[in-house]
Amino acid sequence: MPKRVIARKRQNGVKRFYADFRDFAPQGGTYEALKVSGERYATTDEDIAIELAARRLRELEDKRRRKVLLGVERVEGLKAFTAEHLLQKARAGKVTARWLEQTQKQLESAIDFFGADCDVASITTAGVRAYWEHLRVTSNGRGGTLSNGSQRHYLNSLSGLFRRAASEGLVLPGYNPVAALLDKPTGDAEEAKWLTAEEAALLLESARTYMPGPNFHAGPIYPLLATFLLTGGRTSEVLGLEVDDISFQRKTITFRPNEWRRLKTKTSHRSVKLWPQLEMILRAYLLEQERAGGLGRLLFPSPLSGPERLIKDFRKTLDAVAMRAGWQAGEVRSKAFRHTFTSQRLQTFSWVKTGEDDEGPVLSAIPITRFQVGKELGHGGTAMVDRVYAHLGEEQHRSEFVEYRIEHHKKALGDRLTALQCATP
Repeated sequence: MPKRVIARKRQNGVKRFYADFRDFAPQGGTYEALKVSGERYATTDEDIAIELAARRLRELEDKRRRKVLLGVERVEGLKAFTAEHLLQKARAGKVTARWLEQTQKQLESAIDFFGADCDVASITTAGVRAYWEHLRVTSNGRGGTLSNGSQRHYLNSLSGLFRRAASEGLVLPGYNPVAALLDKPTGDAEEAKWLTAEEAALLLESARTYMPGPNFHAGPIYPLLATFLLTGGRTSEVLGLEVDDISFQRKTITFRPNEWRRLKTKTSHRSVKLWPQLEMILRAYLLEQERAGGLGRLLFPSPLSGPERLIKDFRKTLDAVAMRAGWQAGEVRSKAFRHTFTSQRLQTFSWVKTGEDDEGPVLSAIPITRFQVGKELGHGGTAMVDRVYAHLGEEQHRSEFVEYRIEHHKKALGDRLTALQCATP
C-alpha cells in the first residue's frame, strides 16, 4: 500500500499526498487526491494518507470482485438511486403524488440511517434488521414512536427500491435483504370501534358549532366528518373526492381513482347514495366555497396556502371537535366512521313493490342485504361486513335513511348535549 501513496510538493513547499489507482480505471479509479472528508485539499499527513489510500483500494477491489464473480457492474449510492427510483415511478404514471411524497419520506429515513453514499448492494439483511430496530424508536411526530404498521410501510418502501435495483443490475436478480427478514412488523389488530347514532349526531353538532382559533388551520371539518359518517368511505377515498364526484341530480357520490390518490381494490370504484342529510350539508358547503371564490377540483382541499393539495392530517382538528363533545384526545379516529356507517346502513330498508290491490301498487319494507352494504363499502363480498356486524351491540332499529340528526337524540344525549351547548359561544 505505501507504494501507491505518492507525495508531491505543492506551492509554498507544502507536501500533499495523492494515490495512483489508474489500473482500476474500469471501476472508476484515477490519479486521486487523498482528502479527508470535508477538506478541500489533499492531506499533508502521511499516516492519514496511507489509511485513506487503503480504504479506497478496498472499495475499488470490491467493485472489481463484484464484476468478476457476480456480474454486477454498476455501483450506485443509496441517495442517488432513490432519486432515480422515484423518478421512474413518477414517469410510469401508476402512482399518485401523495404516494411519491410518502415513499420519499420513508426512503429518506433509510438514507439517513445507512448514509447517502452507501452502495445499495452493500446493504445486508443484518443491516436491514438494524434499521428496523432504529425505526422502532423513531418519533412519529406526535409524542410517540412509529407504530408496527408504519414500520412495515418504511420497510416495504425499501423493499421496493431493491426490486428496482435487481432489475437495473445493481444487485443479483432476486436479491432483497428486506424480503429475507424472517420476522417483520405487522399492523396491530384492533377491535372495531364505532359510534352509536346519537354519538355520531353529537360529534357532527360539535363540528358544526366549532370555531377554530385565529392561527388554527381547521379546514372544512363539519362537511368532512359528515361525508365520512354518511358514505363509509376510507380516509384516502374521502380526502381525495373531487367536486365532480358529487351528483345532486342522481343523488350519488362516486369514489373513483384520480391524480390525488388511488383506490384500494378494483371493487373500490363505486357509487353510493347521497343521503338527504349529507346533500343538505354539501349543498351549503359548496355554495359557501363558491361565494368565497375558493371552489377548485378537490371537494376538501387543504386550507394551507399554495397550490391545491390534499389534506394530509386532520387529527388535531378532529381531537378539538371530539373533546368539545366529551371524548378524550385520540379517542375518535376516522376508521371508526366507516364502522359507524356500516352499523347504521345495516339497519336501513328500502321500499319494494310486492303486489297490487285496488288502490295501486303494494309496497313492502325490505331490509338491506349485507351483500349490498359490502358493495357500497367497496368490497367484493360480505366477509368484512360480517366481522363488523359482530360488533354492533344491542342497537336495533329500522330507518329508510342513514342520518345522524341531533334533534332525534336530545333525550338520549342528555347532559353531554347540554355541556356542548354551554361550551358553544
